[in-house]
Amino acid sequence: MASSLGRSLFLLMATIALSHGAPTHAAPADERVPVDVELVLAVDVSYSMDFDELALQRNGYVQAIVSKPFLEALQKGPHGRIAVTYVEWAGVAEQHIVVPWRLIDGPQSADTFAKMIEAAPLRRVYRTSISGALKFSAALFGTGGYKGLRRVIDVSGDGTNNQGDLIEPTRDDVVAKGITINGLPIMLKEPTASMIDIPDLDLYYEDCVIGGPGAFVIPVRERSQFVDAIRNKLVLEVAGLAPRERPLIVPVVSPPRVSCTIGERMWQQRWGGGG
Repeated sequence: MASSLGRSLFLLMATIALSHGAPTHAAPADERVPVDVELVLAVDVSYSMDFDELALQRNGYVQAIVSKPFLEALQKGPHGRIAVTYVEWAGVAEQHIVVPWRLIDGPQSADTFAKMIEAAPLRRVYRTSISGALKFSAALFGTGGYKGLRRVIDVSGDGTNNQGDLIEPTRDDVVAKGITINGLPIMLKEPTASMIDIPDLDLYYEDCVIGGPGAFVIPVRERSQFVDAIRNKLVLEVAGLAPRERPLIVPVVSPPRVSCTIGERMWQQRWGGGG
């Protein structure tokens, strides 16, 4: 009885702390609920995303979480449940937990999670720090009262890292902790001279951002692809699979096809070295 009460109090404190955007201390391993995967959905809300794109992106996650393929994949795991948290990010100090760690084990819990995403106000924040998002996301594992067979960060974004720590060493540090990073590069706009985006964002994500066992990238090039891309990615992450059309991608093996510091250099060339 005392053990059960203690665990309930811990989960309550974890939820309160996470809802204010601060990671909690990890619970003892024997008190954590076993799940198939602990999944951080790290979603870009930088100013390069207009409000239509932000709404489209969020709607993609809302629909994917309650979709039949996702729920079917959920039931095929050893435990039949996962732990998920939804984080929005932009600049190096701009990470916000929209939905703290939640257990998803069927249609009802999936619907609750989707409604919590949907209810949050849309926001846009300056700059793009993928490295900041990865570091923040990695620190969340073990703080929600769950113990996953796998730990995955699902990062989506429409630009390169241009603030904070360099992306390559950050990626390597996160992967060294046993965390897999998957990517959803958003490529809806044609880069122009007035922007600091690049045409090969999918290659940048493949070579500089993702990593770990089975890591993969699913690019979004058309608005109509958003929901399908997010759903397919979540199904693969829950099932622990990589897309059939892609081999296992291990970015550290070969030199990057796109410079992993291109975002920082483009920002400096346009605005100088200031913050």
